[in-house]
Amino acid sequence: MKIALLGYGKMGKLVEVLALHEGWEVGPKLDVFGNVGGRGITASAMKGVKVAIDFSQPDAVLPNVEAAARLGVNLVVGTTGWMDAIDSVKRVVADFGIGMVYGANFSLGMNLFWEIVERTSQLMGKLPQYDPFLTEQHHRAKQDSPSGTAIRLAEIMSSHFSGRTFAIGSTRAGFMPGIHTVGFDSEADTILLEHRVRNRQGFAEGAILAAKWIAGKKGLYDFHDVFSQILGI
Repeated sequence: MKIALLGYGKMGKLVEVLALHEGWEVGPKLDVFGNVGGRGITASAMKGVKVAIDFSQPDAVLPNVEAAARLGVNLVVGTTGWMDAIDSVKRVVADFGIGMVYGANFSLGMNLFWEIVERTSQLMGKLPQYDPFLTEQHHRAKQDSPSGTAIRLAEIMSSHFSGRTFAIGSTRAGFMPGIHTVGFDSEADTILLEHRVRNRQGFAEGAILAAKWIAGKKGLYDFHDVFSQILGI
């Protein structure tokens, strides 16, 4: 399979390594300067491409989707911070009949963590003496705060704690790795669940998994739904 990379920073380069290991062809590789407004996504550049994998910038997602859709190219979008444009993206995907997978986090470990938090919250929500809380930490260059991952965790937890609200504690400093901590606190004790990112490997593996799955399909899909379907959970 031939893929294109929309965004050729650290994530794009890691996806390239894994794709080549799979025996795929990679090209074109469009960085932020070579694809302003999606103008690098041309018929000649995308010839033979089955899926484009986007790890670019939030404001680049919609132009990239529009340009790829016009050429009938399916997409995997791992960029975050663009959900204010989701309605426009839905229309583009439907109008051009392409397939697209997007997600707040493509890490395989984080998608498992969401399942753990879901099941734990189901239990904890039945005990009024426990209050839920959520904190997240990222490096100072992380643009969205709170992160899409933290927002997803909060949504999962809130669905089981009706009537009880809580804030997301977000820290952006230095070179911190991604750390998400879910807690349940009572007068008697505290229960903690935590996910720590060691490197970007899990994100790239998730993007490759999504690209395999979406090739040849139509419609808009959340990666966690795809991940759950593949694992049968």
